Amino acid sequence: MSLVIEELEKEYMKAEVPVFNIGDTVRVNTRIIEGEKERLQAFTGTVVARKGKGLSETFTLYRTAYGSSMDRVFLVHSPRIASIEVVRSGKVRRAKLYYLRGRSGKSAKVKEQYVQETAREEATQEGSAS
Repeated sequence: MSLVIEELEKEYMKAEVPVFNIGDTVRVNTRIIEGEKERLQAFTGTVVARKGKGLSETFTLYRTAYGSSMDRVFLVHSPRIASIEVVRSGKVRRAKLYYLRGRSGKSAKVKEQYVQETAREEATQEGSAS
């Protein structure tokens, strides 16, 4: 990419994006605008994929609720996203977890990776510094 485009994209990129990986359970608070009112709506799911880089970076959340499952794609730097918080870290060995679709019960679970809070805070600070 040219330097001019990168400079323009930097203006629109969020300063603080939490560090999260594939397999993590994440809660995304999105801004919903209904007429004159604005409210936050949370969507919690497992991160199945991350794609792209820079301003066009996206991540896909997968969730099963009330017998139906859904995928939802979010832009990391979207102004509609109020916050992203990691609920729990997952331990996976793949880059994409599309195999979770259609699974139920224990086979649809992702093992939890136990991370100390200090390590997570350091990773968040390193991610925002770069």
